[in-house]
Amino acid sequence: MKCTIKNCPGEYEEKNIVHTVKYKGDVIVIKNVPALVCQICGDVLIKPDTIKMIDRILNNKSKPELQVPLYDYYSYTR
Repeated sequence: MKCTIKNCPGEYEEKNIVHTVKYKGDVIVIKNVPALVCQICGDVLIKPDTIKMIDRILNNKSKPELQVPLYDYYSYTR
């Protein structure tokens, strides 16, 4: 599929990405999310069914697989 970004000649290809979202004040990282990614500009499209699954993951009450440190760039620049 041709990229939807104006003047980009790229094509989308299926890849698994790392998706980051802020949810209820927390930064959540979900790995291995299927998406379409333009090989030229990097634009990302996520299908509606995948978005629904991400919503289910976010609303799940279980503990995440892994917790990672989060650094705030601005706290180091002051």
